[in-house]
Amino acid sequence: MIRRDTKALITYFGFVFPGLAIYLFIVTYPVFYSAWLSITDFNPNRGGAWSFVGLLQFRTMFEDPYFWHALKNNMIVVAVSVFGQIPIGFVLAYILFRRLVRAGSFYQAMVFFPHFLSTIVIGTMWKRLFQADGPVARLIQILSGDPSAQFDLMLRENTVMYPVGFALIWMYTGLYMIIFLANLQKIDTNMIEAAKIDGAREAQIFFRVIVPLLSGTILVSTTLAIAGSLRGFDLIFSMTTQGLQRMNAEVLPIFMYRTAFQDYRNEMRFAYGAAISNIIVVISVALILLSNYIGRKLKAGEEY
Repeated sequence: MIRRDTKALITYFGFVFPGLAIYLFIVTYPVFYSAWLSITDFNPNRGGAWSFVGLLQFRTMFEDPYFWHALKNNMIVVAVSVFGQIPIGFVLAYILFRRLVRAGSFYQAMVFFPHFLSTIVIGTMWKRLFQADGPVARLIQILSGDPSAQFDLMLRENTVMYPVGFALIWMYTGLYMIIFLANLQKIDTNMIEAAKIDGAREAQIFFRVIVPLLSGTILVSTTLAIAGSLRGFDLIFSMTTQGLQRMNAEVLPIFMYRTAFQDYRNEMRFAYGAAISNIIVVISVALILLSNYIGRKLKAGEEY
């Protein structure tokens, strides 16, 4: 009996250990290395020399106005994802599920199509569209009758995130539409028919039947949106040009990249970049926990 248990245990670890070793090397080791790096003054330009500095990098970060600017932009991206992509994707999925439009398969494919494209290609395309003298500016000139009109939202600090938010919604809404559509197809249609027999209108069916049934899916989608928003890099990076425009639209991952891997006063501040990456993880976990807490409270209120 003991030999059989030992053999089963050896077999178990034989299957588990390779995957566990890969996970520890690829995920766990970088996490701990980044945490260690953030409490040092490591600089590759000094030949790898380092010394312990405690929380100096974090204090420097919280005193850096560029950090707060990037954080503000990141919160805008989170808001666009949670309150833009998810609701629009949900409504589109419901319209397709209820067959409220003809040629639903065509619209489904068109909305989801951007998810198949390279993010760099999408960013470059929207950058061309939103240029000061690009196609959008030309359309404004035609509609306004002013041949000198320009599209300058990408050039101003207080409006640069509007075009970026529009591109984010265009690119990622299809993903959440597919997630909601897949879960809507699991719902027993008899519940909807019963609600219609009781005289419920389409809006009442949506808010009082569909939304409560998919509350778990909404919560999972919110988690995905928050995590994706705080690590988003490529779309915003490719949409903005070097210099002031990229600085205006800078989010935390781009700020981390610029700090850690681009020369800053003739030095690459790896330790400072590691501190920024750790803060991104902390903010992401905090927002996800907050969304889960709100989701539980809303669900408890509905049950009550």
